[in-house]
Amino acid sequence: MRQSLRLSALVSAAALLLSTAVGCGDSDDSSGGSGLEKDTVTVAALPIADDAALYIAQKEKLFEKEGLKVQIKPVQQSIQAIPALVKGDVNVIAGGNYVSFLQADAKGTLKLSVLAEGASLTSHMMDVLVMPNSKVRALKDLEGKTVAVNLLNNIQSLTLNAILKANNVDASKVTYRAVPFPQMATALQKGDVDAIHAVEPFTSGAEKSLGARVAVDAGSEPVTNTPIAGYLSTQDFVKDNPKTAAAFQRAIFKAQEIASSDRKRVEQVLPTYTKIDAKVAGVITLPGYPSSLNTTRMQRVVDLMISAGLLKEKPDLKTILFQPAS
Repeated sequence: MRQSLRLSALVSAAALLLSTAVGCGDSDDSSGGSGLEKDTVTVAALPIADDAALYIAQKEKLFEKEGLKVQIKPVQQSIQAIPALVKGDVNVIAGGNYVSFLQADAKGTLKLSVLAEGASLTSHMMDVLVMPNSKVRALKDLEGKTVAVNLLNNIQSLTLNAILKANNVDASKVTYRAVPFPQMATALQKGDVDAIHAVEPFTSGAEKSLGARVAVDAGSEPVTNTPIAGYLSTQDFVKDNPKTAAAFQRAIFKAQEIASSDRKRVEQVLPTYTKIDAKVAGVITLPGYPSSLNTTRMQRVVDLMISAGLLKEKPDLKTILFQPAS
């Protein structure tokens, strides 16, 4: 995702795949007497820990209690679902990374509405790993090195650059290379990159298979608790379906509260939709699960993006953050 060209290429390549996948499910748009504009919401979701609340809400029938039926459509990258979201075949994207979607909003690709925060960055939720014999021992050692990230110009490089700058390291001397998470360990082993910026279960996998060690806690200050992903929709959807959007938000907020207060509930759902098995689920570092929409928190993401040149102007967060009518 290198600015608009990379985003457009990914969106175009995925459009046919997403529209076909989403089109396979039946959709009931009637309110069924519930008072909602529509009682079926289709959600595109990533198989990552960020989306735990979605599956908790489904398991605990929190959507059902709000009069909603939620259909979940798995995707591998949140931006793959943008064409279906714009078209209306998908109503919500779970685990959507704020960087890509704020950029899409700025470019006019969509008019973004954030229904709920999904995940915030915690210490060691993401780590920069190196081979055991690597000379990278401190942040300064990353200067002149190549680091693998899942997507270019996104939350990983954005937050790592902030950590580097806070520790007087020249971030411009670090080269980022796009490598999908499942391929990172191989790239590190072959020497194609000097370090990998990974998340679970890929960090544990690299540590176990390669003896890789943590060089940088990529969730450390000054980016700890920075919002990284959420439940994203469009302003058209919330305008046309305000009661439905509010019902979805209430269910997710309740599920986020469960996820943040009861780790066991998260561990129980993770193996049902990710490749994280029960043993790994019991030891991995989880993200934070905010249970409200907070303008101050979201402003941190915007400020980082402005500083990095990923946004030219500050968006109107009051318009973007969905607030139900009282």
